[in-house]
Order: sequence, then C-alpha cells, then structure tokens
Amino acid sequence: MKNRKKTVTIASLILSVMLMIGGISQGILASEIPYDTYNYDYRENIVHTPAAYVPDGSISGVTLGIGAFKTPQDMCFSPDGEAFIADTGNNRIVVLNSQMNKVVRVIDCFEAEGVEETFSSPYGVAISQNGLLYVADSQNNRVVVMEQDGTFVKFIQDPQSDILEENYVFVPLKVTVDYADRVYCIAKNMFEGIMVFETDDSFSGFFGTIEVKISAWEKFWRKLATKEERSNQQLYIPTEFTGLDIDQSGFVYATNIDSEGVQAVRRLNPAGQDVIKKGQNGNVGGDLVIPTGGDYPGASYIVDVVYRDKGIYSLLDSRRGRIFTYDHEGNLLYIFGGLGSQAGTFSVPVAIESLGDKILVLDSARAEILVFGETEYGSLINDAVALRYDGDETLAVEKWGRVLELDENNELANSGIGKAYLTAGENELAMKYLKLGMDRTYYSIAFKRYRNEILKENSGVVMTVIVVFVAAVAFWVSKKKKKDPYEGGMDDEKIFHQRKMAVSSSRTDSPG
Repeated sequence: MKNRKKTVTIASLILSVMLMIGGISQGILASEIPYDTYNYDYRENIVHTPAAYVPDGSISGVTLGIGAFKTPQDMCFSPDGEAFIADTGNNRIVVLNSQMNKVVRVIDCFEAEGVEETFSSPYGVAISQNGLLYVADSQNNRVVVMEQDGTFVKFIQDPQSDILEENYVFVPLKVTVDYADRVYCIAKNMFEGIMVFETDDSFSGFFGTIEVKISAWEKFWRKLATKEERSNQQLYIPTEFTGLDIDQSGFVYATNIDSEGVQAVRRLNPAGQDVIKKGQNGNVGGDLVIPTGGDYPGASYIVDVVYRDKGIYSLLDSRRGRIFTYDHEGNLLYIFGGLGSQAGTFSVPVAIESLGDKILVLDSARAEILVFGETEYGSLINDAVALRYDGDETLAVEKWGRVLELDENNELANSGIGKAYLTAGENELAMKYLKLGMDRTYYSIAFKRYRNEILKENSGVVMTVIVVFVAAVAFWVSKKKKKDPYEGGMDDEKIFHQRKMAVSSSRTDSPG
C-alpha cells in the first residue's frame, strides 16, 4: 500500500500540472465558486466557511476521443494510478492513464473458457490489493474477475444458500475486495445486508445488516390498522446499502439510505460490527439541517463513500450534490458542492474517489468526471487531522493555528488545539481552547486533570489548613466542656434550691 500511496501522489502532481496547462478542461477561479461552502457549529447552526475545495476541471469521453460516456456509474484507481470507469450504458470499462488525459484501453469484451463474452450494464468496479479488476456485470448477473489488461480470471455468480430466497436472481451493483480477497457486494433489492463471497467464490452470508427498530406504539397501531392502512405504511425491513470502500486494515466503509439523516455510513470491522464514531453532534448523515420544502426536501441521500487516508473519508450526497468530509472521530470537517448547470456543479452524482489532493466525482447525467482541487484552507485541515491521527500534536497545533487565521470561528480548529494541549499536559490552555471549540467531552477531561494538578501542587497548604481547622475544632470543644458549676444537667428547680440553701447558710453563720 505504501508504493500505491507514492505512485498515486505522483499521479496527482502530474494531474495538477495537466489541469493547469489545459490537458483537461479549464477550471474556474476560487472567487467564482458556484456553490456554498459551510459547516455547522455546536448548536447546529449553519456557519459559512472558506472553500476547502474548488472546481478544477472535468474529464469526459468526448475530450478523451472515445465518444461520450453513457450513464457511467462507478470508477476506481489501481495501485499505479490508472483510472477504471464503468461506462455502464456503453457496456464497457474505460481505462485511463495516471494523468487521466489518455485512454490506455477499452475493455468491452473478453474471452472466457474459449467463448467471447461481453458486459451488460457493468455497474461497479474495484481493484483488489493484488491488482485484480472486479466488475459488477449487473445485467449478466455476475461479478467478472480479470487482470487489469482485460484477461479473464473467473466469474462469481449464482450464489447458493439456504438463507437466500428460492429462485433468487443475483444483480450485483457495487463491489469491493479486502486484503484476504473476500468480495463484498451490494446487490439490487437485497435489504438483508452486503453479500460476502469467500476466496473460493462461495457465498458465505450477509455483512453489516442494518435492523430497523419498531417502537411499541408502531407495533400496537399495526395490530389495529386495516390491511389497506398497513400496506400504505413504511415497510419495516432492513435498509439498503448504496456504496462501498475499504481501508488498508480491512474495515469496510458502507453508505446506506437513512431517511432521518443521522447515520448514512458505517465502518464495519471484519466481524461486520459497526465501529464508526459520530463526533460531537452524534451524526454522520450529511446535512444536520434538513429542509422541509423546496426542490430537495428530506435528509441527504448518500450514494457513495471514499476512504482517503489517515482516518479521513468523504460522502457523496446525490440529493443536493454535496460532499461531506469527516475525520476518524466523526467530526464534520467541511462541506462543498451543489447541483446546477454551471461548471463545478452536479446533475446526478453517483460515485466519488480521491487521487492525492484531488477529489473526483462521477456524474451519470453529465457523463463526465468533475475534478476538485484542494485550497490552502482544505489542505491545512487535512494536514492537521492527519498529524493528530499520527500522534504528532505539536505540528497539528501549528496547522490549526493557520486555520484560525483563515476562519477565526472554526470550532474544530479550537478543539484541535485544545486536544493537542491536553495531550501535552497543558491542561489550563487545553480548557481555554476546548471551551472555544465547544468540546464538552474533552473539556471535562481537561478540567478534571487541571483540578487534580492544582490539588497536587497545593497539597501542603491544603494539609496545613486541615490541621489548623481540626485543632480549632478540638479547642472549641474542650472550651465548651468548661461550663458554669451550676450547669451540668440539673434542672432549674434544683439550682434554685441549692442557691437558696447557700444563702440561708450564710445568714446563720453571720454575727448578730
């Protein structure tokens, strides 16, 4: 994977040069950004920010000289930086060089066991760590495995299992492969979860199933409702996955439909358990503010995810054409993108990938790949998050400080500085920045450590005060015990009688 990172970085630098010299259609100026760039504060208010990424050109079949793409649905990159595009409507896989300005090959047919085969609506593509190409050949009901040059290796098809419905028809849509060559596949109308195929191509079960919870009231109401009313209600079935990616450690990032806008992505460990973190807002579902009117009401509709490195990943929202980027702790870093007809906006975005410091989005309706370049603001945030991920808090503070110069109200930067000071043991400074960053969790940790630090530093004074206090109390108690001789528990009548006897005695003893 290290070699892959190095080659991809080199490819990205070359791509940047090509963008500047016009090898790809010319990008637009940052001052002409055709979409809003914003984030949310602690109270979930929209806060406008500098742009983290700006439009930086586009790539199409026409500019490449192979004819227009037709409803393309997916793309991926090989370890050496070559791009593979599922040109779905044209029933072909288009392979571009690492500069993405030249077609290396077009795979539209292949020979399998002496028979010439073709694709039928190839919907998804993926490259495994050992360099094999996996194509979700949807309308042929199979996954085709081949070398990157198009040489056939095998088919994955016709899954058999007692847990599948009788006469089940396998229609693969998206695919990815882990380090052990296990294949994870999203299939059409398969709500039970992601389908998993072992190295021997056998179907072993479902992965990451999302159960839909039904409240007690909903259960009660369904019992009372008529058959017609029940048919009009929401079906209580597990939700559907929409996109896949996988990191170097084998954790699968999977996007899903979420009508509530709370969690539209999961990070699934090898056991299929979701271990994603949701940040301060407890939300990894795209937009926090969900419009109730207008052209695009409802929560974000997340269709794809790309894991970018150092715990950073980005989600693609097809409903409003936005890209949401999070760190490994689930904090929302920045938002950009939008729907429209201008350069740099989307019509029907379907897939997202990253190449070095570039983000690329495949638009099915526009039939092109839109390229977005990193700004200084975006670069500083990415670098700071990466440094924190690697444990280099000192350099992270410098990066966050620069972020604050560009965006003085950035809560994430203040929180990042606070966390760095907390790690360094500077608890008082940590409290200051964590308060500015509205980070209650880490502020509580810093406060407890600072309190213990103060108590430890002043333990001598505290002990002296305690000793003096105890001595004072002891003195006061002993003083109270020295009472009037006529006091000591006798009631008023006895005291009066004793005093009367004492007076009589004194009169008897006196002369005369």
